[in-house]
Amino acid sequence: MDGGIDGAEQVEKETSSSPAGPPSPVMDRNPSPPPDTADGAEDGDVDAIGDTVYSKHWLFNTLTRLIHMVTEHSEESSEGPMQLSDDDEEALCRVWDMAMDKDVAGFLQEFKATDILLGVIAKSRCPRLTEIGVGILGNIACFPDTCMTLSQNEDLGAVLLLLLGDTDSPTLLETSRLLLTCVSQKDVCSLWLQRIRQQTSVCANLCFIMCSSTNTDLLEKVGELVDKLFDLDEELMKSWITAQPSGEKGDDDDDEDESSMEVTSCVLEAAKQLRSENLNGVEVYLHILQLLTTTDDGIQVFAAPNGPGKSIWDFVGDIVCEDLCQPNDPPVVLHEQKSILVQAFAVLQALYRCQDQWCSRSDISLPLIGSILRVCQYHSECKDGSTDKKDRNDEQLQTLAEITAEFLADLFTNIPKDTVADLVKKGYLTEKSCVTAGASLLPKFKTSFQHLQAVLSETDPQLADVVKRQFTV
Repeated sequence: MDGGIDGAEQVEKETSSSPAGPPSPVMDRNPSPPPDTADGAEDGDVDAIGDTVYSKHWLFNTLTRLIHMVTEHSEESSEGPMQLSDDDEEALCRVWDMAMDKDVAGFLQEFKATDILLGVIAKSRCPRLTEIGVGILGNIACFPDTCMTLSQNEDLGAVLLLLLGDTDSPTLLETSRLLLTCVSQKDVCSLWLQRIRQQTSVCANLCFIMCSSTNTDLLEKVGELVDKLFDLDEELMKSWITAQPSGEKGDDDDDEDESSMEVTSCVLEAAKQLRSENLNGVEVYLHILQLLTTTDDGIQVFAAPNGPGKSIWDFVGDIVCEDLCQPNDPPVVLHEQKSILVQAFAVLQALYRCQDQWCSRSDISLPLIGSILRVCQYHSECKDGSTDKKDRNDEQLQTLAEITAEFLADLFTNIPKDTVADLVKKGYLTEKSCVTAGASLLPKFKTSFQHLQAVLSETDPQLADVVKRQFTV
């Protein structure tokens, strides 16, 4: 399984600025310095944080005001939610954006901002304030040194994992982003994995988000988090797919089939929600499913008669046939879709090999076989027509070619005569596609090629002669 992502890369990928709300600096520049340092005066230079123009004094005052604000609200014993003034929210959003700077993040850490924000989050009765607080921590965590210090705070770790049970989507998004940032840094990922293993509510809360949320940004980020956790920790993945998530059912419910499919069913629901709006997000969930197929426990879940295998097969098959590499697409589309195609075919191939419990091999979709043949053809045309050495040596394209060849070999090993006749009748097996199939199968999958040739001899002798002339086995 893959290791952690380098912290410097994660800064670029994971830093966030304050979302829609009061004015905050645009993403293509740093936020404007506070007014009292904007003129670059000598006193301002002394007050500056590192090499930035940001004021230590202004930042100190803002955090101090935040502490007083939350404390006063707590002391008032008000039952209603706390309201941020526009000025306070704008100031905090500036801190959020400023925390994307390494010097500012370091200063915030020295100023014990982690402890301050932990207290704010714990006492907050304002969803927007909680979101901003977690967002600031998320930006601080993007740098290895500050992430290490933040991650060693046990109380903060516990609070953040509990926040996954929050009902506010923006807060959940920032919490998921922060956790993903932390588990993606190799120096602290083991610490977070240990916490997540011990906090059983994490699985239940992530499942609830995946199966019930309609927020595509949140679903994509939660998918990335689950994908990273499974990629880093196979034992965690096994425990989540074979054990009933805590809190999802009553103690008297002993439906083992339902509990074992809980995670996979939630993954499928999230992918369905993302399909129409965010195909990149779907790819994340396909990779989760692919990871599940790499373990015996995952295969057993998929192969179970009442398991999710058939539903996942139908969903992924529809994506391949309806959303990817359509007949009128140029071969260059293969380059754009190669990554998601690798995930989709890897999942489908694994499901096909364990499908006897829920699907007859004679019921395999003709359009799916047609799509596989089309991808093989596109790959052949891309490889033969490209003058770019980089394209010819593209590892992902090569992986896709290998997966499609193996899948095609599995499908053709015992393909019924009636299925081949239907493929010919509907135009999926033509002279061109038969030659493409032969080139993909030989020399590694000789048995599958010979079976296809034998069945073609009975169903369409003319096509069989074309294949025989092209290939000598």
